[in-house]
Amino acid sequence: MDKKVKVGIVGASGYSGEELVRLLLTHPHAELAAVTSRQYAGQTLAQVFPKFGHHPQSKNIRFTEPNVELLAKQAQIIFLALPHGVSAEFAVPLLQQGCQVIDLSADFRLKSAAVYKEFYAHDHPAPDLLATSVYGLPEVYRSTIKNAMLVASPGCYPTSVLLPTLPLLRAGLIKPTGIIADSLSGVSGAGRKAELDYLFVECNESVRPYGVPKHRHLSEIEQELSLAANTPVVIQFTPHLIPVNRGILTTLYLAPEQHFSTEAEAKALNEKITACYQSAYGKEPFVRLLEGKALPDTKNIVGTNVIEIAWRLDHRTGRLIVMSAEDNIVKGASGQAVQSMNIMCDFPETAGLI
Repeated sequence: MDKKVKVGIVGASGYSGEELVRLLLTHPHAELAAVTSRQYAGQTLAQVFPKFGHHPQSKNIRFTEPNVELLAKQAQIIFLALPHGVSAEFAVPLLQQGCQVIDLSADFRLKSAAVYKEFYAHDHPAPDLLATSVYGLPEVYRSTIKNAMLVASPGCYPTSVLLPTLPLLRAGLIKPTGIIADSLSGVSGAGRKAELDYLFVECNESVRPYGVPKHRHLSEIEQELSLAANTPVVIQFTPHLIPVNRGILTTLYLAPEQHFSTEAEAKALNEKITACYQSAYGKEPFVRLLEGKALPDTKNIVGTNVIEIAWRLDHRTGRLIVMSAEDNIVKGASGQAVQSMNIMCDFPETAGLI
């Protein structure tokens, strides 16, 4: 039997941390060696998360206070499931100790410390690391993730916007201007915290926009779109909170470079779009390109590491409408992070995720 890689989770008591626990407890090539939480230090996994009580290790693994020196001795790969601004405090010393770090926060997603300050309202805590961090979108940056010491796992909204849009921009099929993205997210996207806005009575039977007009995730979305288009890209992005536990549905309104006013022109353009997506994602295990009349639906992706993508050409407006659905905690966070770990360790990319 192959020796398992030892992994640790800092901040394992949040929604993303809990999902990491679920995925790593049953991962065929990983051993969950450490979980930290100041709130639950001293308690076992089974006590904090009874749903994992059937797993033999759940009664042996105890939450501890986060200690960098101890973590470095316990695990080779450390997942940071912490708020932005806090992750860097652990990433820097863990890297110095020789650990590989997969950060689920926004601390290392941006390449510009100035842009980080603009969107997060404080100076970047470790700007020297921005040049070496790898944006952890496996379908796009697989080759650089493979040799990375620091992976910045993308946000849930950016994943739902970037995967459908990047291939079209790179192929020159859409204009880099006038992009509009509307996204709807389940309440778990706000994290496990007790705030008035996220109480059941406030969220149930309610749909509302927030973060308008400048949500923090815009920074990494525009960074990655600009790289793909080889020109600065600014988009309109409006997120909405919807009364479901998890899942993100995103609708993108795009302007094709190619005019289509006749059936023949529309058919030719649709064939190009289909070929573009097939080339980019046809062999990807976690991208489901929908055919026929099928449209993305969060009920089909919840609990999975899959993103669904579909598209339609609108003759009336001359626009291309692209839609995606993903689980904000799996493909939008913890599952994608485990996918990156699999690449870094040369495991099958689907290990522990199917």
